[in-house]
Amino acid sequence: MKHKILLAILAVTLVLSGCKDSFFDINTNPNQPTNPLVKPQYLLPMVLKQTATRMGTQYSWAASWSGYYGRGSDFGQSLPLENYNITPTYQQGQWANSTTSWYDVLTDADLMAKKAAETDEKFFIGVSKVVKAIGFMYLVDMYNNVPYKEALKGSDNVAPAYDKGEDIYKDLLLQLDSARLIFKSNPSISEEVASSDVLFGGDMTQWRKLANTQALKLLIHQSEFVKNPTAEIAKIKADGSGFIEAGESATLSLTFSNNVDQVNPVYSTYVADQSGILTDGFNRVSKYLLNRYVANDDIRYQYLFLPAINPKDPNVRWVGKDFGAPNVLGNSSSNESIVVGTGILKDGTQPLWFFTSMESLFLQAEATQRGWLTGDAKTVYENAVKESFEWLGVPSAATEAGKLLAASASWETAANKLELIINQKYLALPSINNFEAYVDYRRLGFPKDVPLSKNPNIGSRKIPLRLLYPQNEYSYNNDNVMAQGEINAQTSRIFWDVN
Repeated sequence: MKHKILLAILAVTLVLSGCKDSFFDINTNPNQPTNPLVKPQYLLPMVLKQTATRMGTQYSWAASWSGYYGRGSDFGQSLPLENYNITPTYQQGQWANSTTSWYDVLTDADLMAKKAAETDEKFFIGVSKVVKAIGFMYLVDMYNNVPYKEALKGSDNVAPAYDKGEDIYKDLLLQLDSARLIFKSNPSISEEVASSDVLFGGDMTQWRKLANTQALKLLIHQSEFVKNPTAEIAKIKADGSGFIEAGESATLSLTFSNNVDQVNPVYSTYVADQSGILTDGFNRVSKYLLNRYVANDDIRYQYLFLPAINPKDPNVRWVGKDFGAPNVLGNSSSNESIVVGTGILKDGTQPLWFFTSMESLFLQAEATQRGWLTGDAKTVYENAVKESFEWLGVPSAATEAGKLLAASASWETAANKLELIINQKYLALPSINNFEAYVDYRRLGFPKDVPLSKNPNIGSRKIPLRLLYPQNEYSYNNDNVMAQGEINAQTSRIFWDVN
């Protein structure tokens, strides 16, 4: 019987990793009841995969605005991406009506929790709380006030009211605290349930670490709004499990392969399909970003990005492109570097990450520097930089990291330690977490020299502070969206953006 259960879970896992996401979109018709035989363990692999896919593939626009990406020379100017004249239709798939939009992913996580409540399987309820904390954080960080308490009700409430971004953050921290208690009070789960956990295999300590790390991320994002989160930090410390540490990246165990619709989604989005045919000629490494590595003799760029397929100068294989710049006659995307290199993914069969160790360490470094966590901020910061080299598989990683830490990334010579931490975090996460740089730039203004688009139609506009509410909200939830007031992507800020 045990083997039959494991085979069943394996079959579900393989199908989830092998089929198109739309096949599993259970929200297409909210009036059609979901099969009552569906168990939460059948939903969990999908929920985790969709969450990781969204984080890894849907933020190229944020990468462009943050100085990570430029536009490949095979493409003409892209508006409003490059002129910052944001409209309600721009990036509206971030919200809903897409199989990987946040409200669709969150509805699936909510259904998993409801199914688990019917059978009193608290583990899935805890996981749902963690996923919701991630998804709603992203929604707030893009839009500020969004539907929260009245959201995810389908046809029972098609016009949900909006909640304030700061209130949502407060409740997400409470939900993460609840998740920690669930994981702590239920230290063991059945073999069938553990087999469906394609992130930690039922390891409750790792789930607590993820909940703690996500809570710290929320606190860091609102660090300029709530400067001394003493009570929340105390809750994290009281849990006792700590954070995701070096070598502990949360990575999905789903199997990817070089078959149709079975390729790692980050690889198939930015590099190539199952046949090796390039899939993305639009996004290319920005010249600004590449120069930051080269100027400081930081070899990570050789692992973060792929060399140009057809460099014009064979002696210069990694080539950048200015964001928004007009094309040069005779240049093509093949002359410029692809944004996902072998240190991130060697090919389309490699695992998909969920929350990386180096991001966790940089969050801890900032929290320690702010005095929220005890310990030596210098040590945590240097470990974060070293972990970036290790994660990328740089040969002699410790030695190479040591060279950087003794030179341009030196703690001792940095006048502003917080700026140093954020700048190195920025250089650790391109194409790994593109959105975090966009958050850090808005809340702190680091790096200070992120370039504006070189599009000739930019006018006086700056890097947008947020997205506009999607057009569908004005069409179908007009009263509630209009109650948020006049929204301007150039002047309307996320609640934590107070500088």
